[in-house]
Amino acid sequence: MTDKQLRVSKIENGTVIDHVHGGQALNVLAILGIDGSGGEQVSIGMNVPSDTLATKDVVKVEGRELSQDEVDVLSLIAPDATINIVREYDVVEKHRVDRPETVTGVLSCPNHNCITNADEPVETRFAVLRDGVRCEFCEQIVREDIANHIGGD
Repeated sequence: MTDKQLRVSKIENGTVIDHVHGGQALNVLAILGIDGSGGEQVSIGMNVPSDTLATKDVVKVEGRELSQDEVDVLSLIAPDATINIVREYDVVEKHRVDRPETVTGVLSCPNHNCITNADEPVETRFAVLRDGVRCEFCEQIVREDIANHIGGD
């Protein structure tokens, strides 16, 4: 295989998530709720050479465009990612992820004593830090395994 050959085929319609730090592709799938049981067509390139990162992962999801909430959470584990929207084999939109100041309703707090884990109708809200997130109710900080906390409220 030469450097000019595609390692993974193009998609007709969907999303390509590029410039994900090497080794994070499976966490991207977790954020998107893709576990193989839903029948989604997904292509993954892991630890491929990159000019800007030492190695990068690439995730291609056929037939799905990401919501802003998904992109916001994705930015927590892939701050350098590029989102490419593909329609009829052409990239029609391309943008970098932006880290929001807060994420609401998408992460669960690991603190079992947090009000968001009680029988109260309180939506989770996390402040986005440089190296993680902090629950705005109990101040619990999550720095690793953020993908394991997907599924707020």
